[in-house]
Amino acid sequence: MSLTLYNSLSRKKEPFEPLEAGNVKIYCCGVTVYDFCHLGHARSYIVWDTVRRYLMWRGYHVTYVQNFTDIDDKIIRRSQADHIPWEQITETYIQAYLEDMGRLNIRPADTYPRATKVIPQIIQFIERLIEKDYAYAANGDVYYAVERFPSYGKLSGRKLDQMEAGASGRVSDEETKKRHPLDFALWKSAKPGEPSWDSPWGKGRPGWHIECSVMVKEELGDSIDIHMGGQDLTFPHHENEIAQSEAALAAPLSRYWMHNGFVNISGEKMSKSLGNFTTIRQMLDAGIEPMVLRLFVLQAQYRKPIDFTDEAIASAQNAWSTLRDGLLFGYLHGKTLGWTDTQEVGFGDPGVIKISPDRDSEAVQKFRSAMDDDFNTSAALAVLFALAKELQKEGNRLNSKEETKLDASTLREVWEILVGLSDVLGLKQAPPVSGRAVTTTNWQGSTTFKLKDENIQALVEERLAARKAKNFAEADRIREDLKAQGIILIDKPGGLTEWRRE
Repeated sequence: MSLTLYNSLSRKKEPFEPLEAGNVKIYCCGVTVYDFCHLGHARSYIVWDTVRRYLMWRGYHVTYVQNFTDIDDKIIRRSQADHIPWEQITETYIQAYLEDMGRLNIRPADTYPRATKVIPQIIQFIERLIEKDYAYAANGDVYYAVERFPSYGKLSGRKLDQMEAGASGRVSDEETKKRHPLDFALWKSAKPGEPSWDSPWGKGRPGWHIECSVMVKEELGDSIDIHMGGQDLTFPHHENEIAQSEAALAAPLSRYWMHNGFVNISGEKMSKSLGNFTTIRQMLDAGIEPMVLRLFVLQAQYRKPIDFTDEAIASAQNAWSTLRDGLLFGYLHGKTLGWTDTQEVGFGDPGVIKISPDRDSEAVQKFRSAMDDDFNTSAALAVLFALAKELQKEGNRLNSKEETKLDASTLREVWEILVGLSDVLGLKQAPPVSGRAVTTTNWQGSTTFKLKDENIQALVEERLAARKAKNFAEADRIREDLKAQGIILIDKPGGLTEWRRE
């Protein structure tokens, strides 16, 4: 079976055929860096990280680019409200983004272009659009003329005349400069006190849409394989990207367009005005394990809305407990089963266990079939749970000093497949660390291995050092190991961490 994906442009599933055999160029719309990332961002970037991982597992060489929008109205307003330079705002939240994504085991992009680093290229791109009569200057601003692009609306399915009717009645100063109500800004003239750059039209800054068109071209060329982002970006952002890029470059911007669905909080759309706005770090610092959040996202079809509720997270926690038991099986029982490459309680990094997509295994082929069908992570997880439950049963037999139903070599194969396929989905459980190993019954908080206060504090300091070094995977592993032994960490402002026993 060949890989198929749902193309938002054609509104149907299509076989995946990259522009260049074996190579995939992906552009993912990144965050505007003026605040901490929220649950909607978590969903988007977990989904796209999983797509990227799967393509790599299937043997493609993937170039994955994700931008930072580091100049925008929201950034300027935040800077003015907080009386902090806009550059400081963007740097703070770029680092916060990288920290949050690291905790969720999201692979870093190959490059993170920033809008402010390509201002000269943006100006050149706008000049090309003006030369081709797709754009026009108006009193220091530059607008894209949507009527000049006949297929405007092809991604969103909107008709220009219908959109024009819906846009009637607006009389702002900006609207009076436009030839058509839906023309959008490519360049904005500077207001007093705003950051600005020199241009042929006077001091100003780029519009949001043109930034991405230029960063795609600069990093990946005129045409790419997959352009991805949240469903809310379909219109106007992605629609405008297409209009700009295809008018200037006379080539399709992207062969495939992928969009993930929204996140609701207890049935309501997440928004600050409703008071249900939840950041990633609020959730993780409150005790939701990173892999539980990742599993919660992957249990749903990526194009459908998901509802974040206490019950849904509790269900994901139970599911992760099952999967984690399976992932720990080899580390906890390998020596008992006579596996000769065990070293104390672990084998090292689980990521070194790789499973070929062509492996002669029913589980592997079911997993591949599920993911080949528009990245059906729900069906793929069902394969992993079946493997984990089998290992869980055998682990219980070993704990009871009973004979296993499967022989040692078969158990080794089942465990390796589980670890390898879980890694494809970004679901990872580090091996227990020597000196603070836990048994398979400890994960809900009851422990038979009690750490001394001084040992706990030493591990807290070790975790703080890992966080300072931006080794968030190690920091989360220490937190999870301690939690498994009944120790709860509470991060406080100022970089302090307190702990308590459950």
